[in-house]
Amino acid sequence: MLMIFTEAEARYLHDRDLGRLATIGPAGAPQNHPVAFWVDERAGTIDIGGPDLAASRKYRNIQADPRVSLVVDDNAPHPVGPGGQRGRGVEIRGVAELVRVERPLIPGFSQDVIRLRPRRIVTWNVDAPGGGSRNV
Repeated sequence: MLMIFTEAEARYLHDRDLGRLATIGPAGAPQNHPVAFWVDERAGTIDIGGPDLAASRKYRNIQADPRVSLVVDDNAPHPVGPGGQRGRGVEIRGVAELVRVERPLIPGFSQDVIRLRPRRIVTWNVDAPGGGSRNV
């Protein structure tokens, strides 16, 4: 089994189902999109889906430039970081691949999927106060 995420990161990601995907738009500027995602720990990838995904701007952006970043974050119910900070999260930077799956990730979604292959992971206040980053 390929282990991309630490145990704390994997637990954090599995407890959430909404993130923000940043892609690079036609003029070279970043564009952010809320997305549903699923972690495939065995493959070391993250699948992102949606209704009529192939018709979306994020899909077309990835066709032109596959570099992306997915941020999953929230405010903890109690202080988790320095100075009583409640913010915590994971950013996954990598390369996206456009794939078509046999069945939609959930009913109402298309069979088109954005598959994120992580290259760098940045965390803050997930497994301990503070943050860190590493290449994978």
